[in-house]
Parts: sequence; structure tokens; C-alpha cells
Amino acid sequence: MKLLLLAAATLVAGSAVTPPPAPVALAPGQTPDVIYVPTPPAVVEAMLDMVDLRDGDVLYDLGSGDGRIPIAAAKRKQVRAVGIDIDPARIKEANANAKAAGVTGEVSFKQADLFTSDFSDATVVTLYLLDTLNEKLRPKLLAELKPGTRIVSHAFRMGDWEPEKEETIDGRTIYYWTVPPRG
Repeated sequence: MKLLLLAAATLVAGSAVTPPPAPVALAPGQTPDVIYVPTPPAVVEAMLDMVDLRDGDVLYDLGSGDGRIPIAAAKRKQVRAVGIDIDPARIKEANANAKAAGVTGEVSFKQADLFTSDFSDATVVTLYLLDTLNEKLRPKLLAELKPGTRIVSHAFRMGDWEPEKEETIDGRTIYYWTVPPRG
């Protein structure tokens, strides 16, 4: 009887707290489309300045790496920031960095393919991908984001979509676009 009660207590105690899901490993043969290269802090700050980050913004960092852009945004303003990255190691690192920065309530990270992810509630999107990936992503951005959504890319353009602003910081260029009205 004692053994049965102990087993039942263990089962109940174990189900009371559900741990967060562990990042899923990449599928065999699947690799990220870009290698991880961190954005320098001065460029992160310039990107957030360029999009005129405001309280209440919803920022998505596509290809978020170690989470530095969402974390910097959450430390700067009252925003909800989401990082999306396909690499489980980067997600684990980003979550640890958010915890160390004390912003886990404002920042979340998702292991997902950004081409199939829903980020339609974004008011700001940040990118550090490649020209080819930005061009591939552009139709999704224009179709799914609300007009007026601000987009900033570190180092890479979006084909023939001319940026509204361009700035160079420490030899690195950032580009800015606004999703235009539909119609």
C-alpha cells in the first residue's frame, strides 16, 4: 500500500510542473540557410534606432541567433520581442541570454523555419540573412505584415525593393523599409 501511495504521489508531483519543450534537433540533412554571425552591438543599437522602436511594438528577429536583438529591444522599450531560429543550439543560447539579461517575460524564442512561421502580428521585423533569403522572404513579408510594419536588415538588401533609408555603422550597412499600403 505504501508503495502504491508513493507511486501515485510521484506521478501527481511529476505532472504538476510541465517543463518547457526541449528544442527539436534539426532533421537529418537539414542545415540552417546561413551560418551564425552575430550582429555587433553598435549595429544592433543602430537597427533599433532606425526602426524608431516604441513602447508597445511587437518585434520579430528572423534568424535570431543568440537573441541579442530581441534582448536589446526588450531592455530598451516596453515591447514583446520574438526570435525565430532553426538551430536548436542558438535557441538554447538565446534563452540563457534572455534569462541572464532579466527579460524572459518580454522575450521568447521559437525554433522554427522562418519561411513557414507566423509573424503577422509584428510591428517591427529585423533581419541578418542573405540577399537571396531576403528576396525569398519578401513576398511573405509584403503579403502577411500589416502596412506600416517597419523592417530593418543588417548588410543585405531585398532585390529591387529600394530601401527608404540606408546607414553605415563601423563599415556595416543597414537598410530600412516600411510595408506599403495594399491595393
